[in-house]
Amino acid sequence: MPSLIEHIRVSLLTSAAPILAGDQDFGVPGAHSEISLVPAAVLVPIIRSPEPRLLLTTRTAHLRNHAGQVAFPGGRIDTEDASPIAAALREAQEEIGLDPDHVDIMGVSAPYLTGTGYSVLPVVGSIEPGLPLAPNPHEVADLFEVPLDFALDPANHILRQAEWKGRMRRFYVIEFEGRTIWGATAGMLVNLSARLR
Repeated sequence: MPSLIEHIRVSLLTSAAPILAGDQDFGVPGAHSEISLVPAAVLVPIIRSPEPRLLLTTRTAHLRNHAGQVAFPGGRIDTEDASPIAAALREAQEEIGLDPDHVDIMGVSAPYLTGTGYSVLPVVGSIEPGLPLAPNPHEVADLFEVPLDFALDPANHILRQAEWKGRMRRFYVIEFEGRTIWGATAGMLVNLSARLR
């Protein structure tokens, strides 16, 4: 029986339609026009172990965008980046000190369009446990791990709603040991989970 990591690797080779195209699926304005969206990429780091774990960051509270939120390391794709994968690896090195040579790229998941104006490509990669990481204190408040099977289990994908910019917004939430994964990060995990089914 293939491991969960190998199952993900194989699933990423297929071109499956995502469950969520992005925030516009929840009625968020500004997430529907790909023409004006800024291209971005995030690294979805999976720690290889008998029970694989997902590595996530908590953004610092003073950042202009998404302050204090749980996120994957990543950001906008610069003109100097050779590809979205190169951008995701560069951002992960800048944000958490992850050496790109230690990442085994498994593939990419469906782009996710955000209400803040980005088209985010999730780049899925696996890493060895115990790598020396150095979070950038200006961007990352801390790092934490979530069991991969927990993060991908649809039973843990809770649909909630709250007011945002004067409108009611629906969004997915994944709660784990006092941490709340929500918004685009949760949406990307919902899409990845759907690809495995």
